[in-house]
Amino acid sequence: MLAHHQIDRSLVLSGVIFLLTMVLPTATAWSVVQPEKPAAELREAISLTDAVLRALQHNLDITISRQTKESRLTDIIFEQAKFDPLFSINGQYNRAVAPLNRPVFGFSGAALDEIQKFDQNQTQLTFDLTQNLLTGANYDVNFSPARTFVAGNPTFLFNPGYQSGLAFTLTQPFLRNFGVDVNRTFIRIAQNSAKFEEQVFLDRVLTVIATVEQAFWELVFANENLTVAQAALKAAEELLASNRAKAKAGVMAIVEVLQAEAAVASRVEQTLIAEKAIRDQEDQLRRLLNPSEQELRQDVRLGPLDKPVQSLEPISVEEAIDIAIERRPEVLQASKNIETTELNIKFAKNQLLPNLSFQGTAGMAGLGKDAGDMLQRNFGGDFYNYGAGLVL
Repeated sequence: MLAHHQIDRSLVLSGVIFLLTMVLPTATAWSVVQPEKPAAELREAISLTDAVLRALQHNLDITISRQTKESRLTDIIFEQAKFDPLFSINGQYNRAVAPLNRPVFGFSGAALDEIQKFDQNQTQLTFDLTQNLLTGANYDVNFSPARTFVAGNPTFLFNPGYQSGLAFTLTQPFLRNFGVDVNRTFIRIAQNSAKFEEQVFLDRVLTVIATVEQAFWELVFANENLTVAQAALKAAEELLASNRAKAKAGVMAIVEVLQAEAAVASRVEQTLIAEKAIRDQEDQLRRLLNPSEQELRQDVRLGPLDKPVQSLEPISVEEAIDIAIERRPEVLQASKNIETTELNIKFAKNQLLPNLSFQGTAGMAGLGKDAGDMLQRNFGGDFYNYGAGLVL
């Protein structure tokens, strides 16, 4: 019996040795093949501030929004210009040679015995100043000096004669288009549109900043995650080497070696996934930076410089809500839209009123042998006219 047990023990020991000699080389063949180190790559270190500035500078939506905002400022100037005074100067020269079929007082005799020529030369200037007022009123000041010369032997008092007229006209509506608020409606609407576009611009800026910041910290996380994955891979490889040595010494089962190899393979997979995540986050951040075509052709790795800094700022819920309502672009945009709608409604109601207006006119005239004599008589107050009335 003792011999039989010794034979069985010898057979078992021989079988174990045979299995070890067959499995260990196979396990060695299953060891993970380390990837070759890639060639040296171009790397660019970038901070969060630089990333945000580059993204804001090259973002096309922000560029378009900035131009739209500037065009809205032009609309304000256009609406305000409607109340600017307008000054114009016109000059003309006319000569008319007409046949006379009847006597003309001061030119021909009492009777005509043949066709006579009436040759008149006139040079005239017109100065005009007009302006719309915020009350709804409109005034017009017109001054028209002229020089008239009639060829021949006329019996005019002055030949050439200088005459002028100064006229002032004022129109003020009482119902429709009356008041500063009504006439400033389109100016305020233009101002609201400018503020609305300003908030749209701010909203896009904040969106770009938040998106770039998110992508930047995701890249930082991906790099840190790769560091953790590499450390885990190194620990798994060390454990595998230790288990192999123990299995070779016969103090550990081969299944422990297989489990260690599986752990190494899993860590390698996690490392590859972490490296791919870094590539993806770099592409995401580079896309937000909106690089040029030449920069896109260069395979440059982005390396974040900043590290996360934790800081706590005490703030209550009520204070946070108040700040959000006061500063959020969406809230301010909605507020300007409501204000613009109210202005349009108020203006539309005013346009339903009847058009009752006051109209007044006043003028002076002058006549003289020369320009100085004409101006003296024009502003002397000897020749004048005026009138007033209501127009419905």
